[in-house]
Amino acid sequence: MEQLDQIVNTISLTMGVAWASGINLYAAILVLGLLGITENIVLPDHLQILMNPLVIGAAGLMYIVEFIADKMPGVDTGWDTLHTFIRIPAGVLMAAGAVGDVNPALAVAAGILGGGLAAGSHAVKSGSRVLINTSPEPFTNWAASVVEDIAVIGGLWTALYYPWLFIALMIVFILLMIWLLPKLWRGIKKVFGFIGRLFGYGKTDEPAQ
Repeated sequence: MEQLDQIVNTISLTMGVAWASGINLYAAILVLGLLGITENIVLPDHLQILMNPLVIGAAGLMYIVEFIADKMPGVDTGWDTLHTFIRIPAGVLMAAGAVGDVNPALAVAAGILGGGLAAGSHAVKSGSRVLINTSPEPFTNWAASVVEDIAVIGGLWTALYYPWLFIALMIVFILLMIWLLPKLWRGIKKVFGFIGRLFGYGKTDEPAQ
């Protein structure tokens, strides 16, 4: 039973850090670093670097920057686009590091799965933000940003202290993501199609009489 609990804890942490990295990488690093340095959790050897004060300070500074950028319609989409090249690779590294010193093949497998999950959670966040930004008022954008931050902090807490519950919730999230992503993609295509028509793209000139 103890071995099963250890496996579940490892899976929960691996999935948790990857999922959180795709939504708000800096919040994820900050939460893990602070919990580790205050001895509330014992991080795997490869993640103990997150407890370094320099890493915590950098993550805290970047979290503040993201907190502000995430509340500004349009800016948040640009920020998310840039972080496609940051959150997903970080999700791979965090997931691989979460399995600890094990068979290298297992670490690679964890990195592959973690990268996929980070990419999925990032796509859900960034895609939903594009659609939310079509609203002229900023309040839905602010609300979405706050909910995302709470979800990352609460999700990591659940992954660390209630791993069985987190795994169940993660399965629900993955199923929801599979259902939602095609709808988000169709919505995003409509938004960019509208913008293109607004600026005259996609129109064909009428033939001369």
